Amino acid sequence: MSFDAARLAAVVSPLRRAILGAARRREGLPELPDAQVEVIRALPRGSVASPSELADALGLGRPTVSNLLNRMERDGLITRTPRAGDGRGVDVVASAHALDLFVRFDRASAAIVADAASALPPEDLAALDAALPALERLRDLLVDLRQAAAAHPQYAAHSARGAIDPLDRPDQGF
Repeated sequence: MSFDAARLAAVVSPLRRAILGAARRREGLPELPDAQVEVIRALPRGSVASPSELADALGLGRPTVSNLLNRMERDGLITRTPRAGDGRGVDVVASAHALDLFVRFDRASAAIVADAASALPPEDLAALDAALPALERLRDLLVDLRQAAAAHPQYAAHSARGAIDPLDRPDQGF
């Protein structure tokens, strides 16, 4: 059996957009760019990070993160406070509003997928369930590749095989 990477990619992107759009409509959520969503996801409730820690964790440049944080602070999605004991350092925290958006998005997404999946035959549900661990590993590998490319800018537009990195394309988060 051969793996059809193009077919998987052609399914995943529209599936993701369909879930995002349906969840936004169901919950009345704003459209947030992927990069902002990644910043919020990197700041779970009760966590604090510096802008440079966020840049490293997300595989983004520090100027990019600085611009993201400026916009997100204006939109009430994060707060920045001086780091205790370090006059130059800043702590970044996701706002209650941003965390609420995430809870609502996750709840709506799960409900939408569950509703749609209930119309599938049992063998399709079993196949989807069996595919989840492999899809999670694939996601983790792609995230690792993106972070490695960010750490080594000379390779930023290339994956492990030298192809253009599909993660370089902008998309909407939710």
